[in-house]
Amino acid sequence: MPGFAVPRFAVVGNPENRRVTLFADAVRAAGLPAPRVLPWAEVLLSGAEFAADEIVRIDSPGENAEVERLLRGVVDPTRVEGTARWYARFTEAVREVARAASAGGAGLLDDPGELAVLFDKRRCHGVLRASGVPVPESPTSGPAAPTVGGWAETRELLRDAGLRRAFLKPAHGSSASGVLALETDGRNRFRATTSVELRPDGSLFNSLRVRRYTGEQQIAAIVDALAPDGLHIERWIPKAAQTGRVADLRVVVVAGRATHAVVRTSRSPMTNLHLGGMRGDLEAARASVEASGARWADAPAVCEAAAACFPRTLCVGVDLLPVVGWRRFVVGEVNAFGDLLPRLTGLPGSGAEDLDTYGAQVAAVLSKNADVNAGKSVHASENRKIGTHRAHL
Repeated sequence: MPGFAVPRFAVVGNPENRRVTLFADAVRAAGLPAPRVLPWAEVLLSGAEFAADEIVRIDSPGENAEVERLLRGVVDPTRVEGTARWYARFTEAVREVARAASAGGAGLLDDPGELAVLFDKRRCHGVLRASGVPVPESPTSGPAAPTVGGWAETRELLRDAGLRRAFLKPAHGSSASGVLALETDGRNRFRATTSVELRPDGSLFNSLRVRRYTGEQQIAAIVDALAPDGLHIERWIPKAAQTGRVADLRVVVVAGRATHAVVRTSRSPMTNLHLGGMRGDLEAARASVEASGARWADAPAVCEAAAACFPRTLCVGVDLLPVVGWRRFVVGEVNAFGDLLPRLTGLPGSGAEDLDTYGAQVAAVLSKNADVNAGKSVHASENRKIGTHRAHL
């Protein structure tokens, strides 16, 4: 609109990462100047400064060995341990970015307080549950829940909650790192399915191969090593299947509206694509829901309800778990950086039909900016009328 500045984006991210390049592509495709990229490594060491006309996007610090070292204090980024240290340093860095944005008069697309909740599975689960969002049962949900000190406490919590099948997750983890799908027969025999590789010296490493541990001593060693970083336990939801593989959905919600969705299928409990998961058929999932007598519209509605718990964060990715039979959905997780779905265009009726997840976010910012500018224009017009009226008095 004439008389108003064109939005300029600044991105705190890893410049070489495809998240940053895909977002930059979307910004340029919208006819805007390329965003200014502030590397996470530099921000962590030296801080950041922003201009008054900039809109600041905080992107994932992942997939960069130097940034991992600064945040987690590990030399090998495939190590699993250190997530509590990562969380403390990351949330403090986000707060510093927010303070710098405020000092410079810049806008911010990601709220630091909400990011702190999103990256603590215990707190996030508690917020969702308190808001009436359907989530798996959990004995570690919310700020008043007990702390898991190790395998002994895990066994006790599982027994007291009556959970024979449960997911054990690092409270501050991501990408299924350190996640164990636990099963017990109730007679002190356990099995854990996980991508964690337990080395002979007791250290833990991420692996692209999902494996099973059936010896309680090994399972206990993994859990005891993870416990100092914080653990979250939740019921293992029996998920619906597609073509003989368990299925769930990643649904991206932008500015409160579900815009993109993908089905993920796997032969293991973890559907993450880097662990052997595959994209499924969204239309087949819709047909399965409707054939069950349920409404497909309930799926995006649940995701939008989850996203509404974080109203000051532009975009989240919701892991939606369809229960066996496709009649009901629960929310597994809400991800702050869950928008990496390359080449996927928007859902019909979402307003993002021809846009990828990044294009949808840019469009949402432009729409809000246009509304603000329209308001300023109306206000200026009213002031001119008042001035003209006074001039005739």
